[in-house]
Amino acid sequence: MGDNEIGDEEDLSRVKSDVGRWPVFYYGVGHMLNDITSSCWFTYLLLFLADIGLSPRDAAIVMLSGQVADGFATVFTGELIDRFGRFKVWHGAGSVLVAVSFSSVFGGCLPCRIFSTCSSVVETTSYSVSAAIFNMGWAAAQVSHMSMVNCISLNSTSRVVLTSCRNAFTMVANLSLYAIALVVFSVITGKSHADIQNQAYLAFYVIQDLRMAQSAKALVPAILYISSFVVSIMMQEVSWTGRRLKAYFSIGGILWIFCGASIILLPSSMKVFMYVISAFIGVANALMMVTAVSMQSVLVGSDLNGCAFVYGSLSFLDKISCGIALYVLQSFQSGAAPVAPAVEDGLSSSGYVSVTRYGLGLVPAVSSLVGVGVTLTMKLHTHSGSLTKPLLE
Repeated sequence: MGDNEIGDEEDLSRVKSDVGRWPVFYYGVGHMLNDITSSCWFTYLLLFLADIGLSPRDAAIVMLSGQVADGFATVFTGELIDRFGRFKVWHGAGSVLVAVSFSSVFGGCLPCRIFSTCSSVVETTSYSVSAAIFNMGWAAAQVSHMSMVNCISLNSTSRVVLTSCRNAFTMVANLSLYAIALVVFSVITGKSHADIQNQAYLAFYVIQDLRMAQSAKALVPAILYISSFVVSIMMQEVSWTGRRLKAYFSIGGILWIFCGASIILLPSSMKVFMYVISAFIGVANALMMVTAVSMQSVLVGSDLNGCAFVYGSLSFLDKISCGIALYVLQSFQSGAAPVAPAVEDGLSSSGYVSVTRYGLGLVPAVSSLVGVGVTLTMKLHTHSGSLTKPLLE
């Protein structure tokens, strides 16, 4: 019998009972390798590729290649897990592949050295292949880890607790990356040091659009991750039903809509409010991420046949849409002004709105609006009986 099947009544009773603190902790830690490599991927990959000489469009192609490979791998892996089981084996194999292949993504271009060429086509192809291999391992670890929730417990509240702990450790991984980067960038210097420090769209926004101090590049993400971590921990103390999941997700979506509008319109003269906005973004992220994954678990229910495919197919939509959005934004970035005009009243005197504002504000806000609309139409049925008290007391 595979480890995605539930056997006799004793096993069924076990998975319906509450999950203790230590299993919750172990489960949350189990995805940290994926979390920290993913954070590095989205924060530094485009900057690294630009630093070694790739054009913004070629850099976007590399990232899109990884996202597409990730998306298809999640579906394929989900189908194989459902067919053969062995969640732990898939998780272990995926983690090993992530650990081995991650360095090649940020390493040198091996074909370039072999063939003694500096062709941008060869470089782009090489990094695209490395990105695809890394993301296939990442997908195997992610889908198997997410699917484990349904085998650990049938208790809806316990499943949400496991998911919220996982999200909390995601925030720990993100903060750890920034701490490591701070130490590395403080010790290692080079001609591109300043370019590397200007990290991702969030860093571009606070420095170039809002003209905030250099310290804001670290403070704004730190506030975001800390607030998300706190909310993820607090969500472990709630008794969960389908209606409550939808309500919390909707609250997070509405918060993101207001935050997105604020990012688009915020003038540099009111840049101090970005610290407040980042805290609300962290809250919204935690509310939406934890409840969204938990709603997937509710859809699976007690029937574990096909549960990995459910997670894989939904992750496929996530990865492909994210990859396309990044490619489009990065393509526009290549033709945009390197430094946004001064913005004092939300828009510059010429009506210019930077690509960064669209990427950070408009895209997430519209996505949140669509997500809330879809969620409100869903009918979620959770098991009653075990949901009368929080799991962790």
